[in-house]
Amino acid sequence: MKKIRDALELLKELIAIPSESKREGALADFLFNYIKGKGFDPFRKGNNIWVKNKHFAPGLPVLLLNSHIDTIKPCDGWTIDPYKPLIKNDKLYGLGSNDAGISLVCLFFVFQILHNKNNLGFNLIFSATAEEEVSGENGIQSIIPEVENIDLGIIGEPTSMKMAVAEKGLIVLDCYSKGNQGHAGHSGQDNAIANCLEDLQWFNDYKFEKESSLLGQTKATITQINAGTQHNVVPDTCHFVVDIRVNDQYTNEEIVDFIKRSVKSEVKERSLRLNSSSIPLDHPAVKKGKELGLDMVGSNTLSDQALLDFPTIKIGPGDSVRSHTADEYIKTEEIGHGIKMYLDLLDGLNLK
Repeated sequence: MKKIRDALELLKELIAIPSESKREGALADFLFNYIKGKGFDPFRKGNNIWVKNKHFAPGLPVLLLNSHIDTIKPCDGWTIDPYKPLIKNDKLYGLGSNDAGISLVCLFFVFQILHNKNNLGFNLIFSATAEEEVSGENGIQSIIPEVENIDLGIIGEPTSMKMAVAEKGLIVLDCYSKGNQGHAGHSGQDNAIANCLEDLQWFNDYKFEKESSLLGQTKATITQINAGTQHNVVPDTCHFVVDIRVNDQYTNEEIVDFIKRSVKSEVKERSLRLNSSSIPLDHPAVKKGKELGLDMVGSNTLSDQALLDFPTIKIGPGDSVRSHTADEYIKTEEIGHGIKMYLDLLDGLNLK
């Protein structure tokens, strides 16, 4: 199928353009011109691009097809150049190939297939957005006021084509245990490191009571710790970071308030805006996915879903396990499967 070959070639071109979060300009330039070269009239704000279908009409429900153009920085361990796409043994290797380049190109080619149809039953917008990996304010959030009210979003992320109908929220906490600076040789020290041990144990052991059928338990993980300046000085501050993945049974505010009451360290949240998200299980898109035999799952990883206030489903080709790994890859056959899955999901979908 020519479209599958073209989609593969587009993905290779995207991989070859570095696009770390907040540095997506070159790739946004390329993609804007690519879409325009296909005969469309795209819009752009910052490094975000979107385009509407030909028969966009007032009064129809609006469906957004979205994925992101940014990547993380290449991690240690790559055995090949992350920006030189390589096909080997029916796999395409390259940074961003899986997260989320394959979803991006599949959604765009689905848009191309559908944009001329005048009987879709809904308006269609394709968007390629920035700063997803850092939940940045200049990403998808920045363009929502620019487009019509959206009734449903399909968020392209590697889910092995399973339908993620719920997603955990994220809180990052900076915690500070206090003490008094002094000489290490003296007794009776008020050591900030020793003072934080009880709190570290609490975070490691505590189980939040409310469990979700789709998202499981809320999980707190200590991910960083730092204290001290030299071997013979008792530190007066120990700073540690806690990553918390919040299920749909709690708000972020509830979790933070509870933690502040439960530990002795000073706790400062970086943000409370990345709440868990979910879509009603009786939503027409969920029902359509079930009819197609798609597995319904909850997702432990964060995406642009957390920033949107309309119903969304996260779904796409590729495997989340490959994301953010060295020698990231997709299977070339996944492109055809992804395009077909998206088309099947949208075929006859009734959003009225």
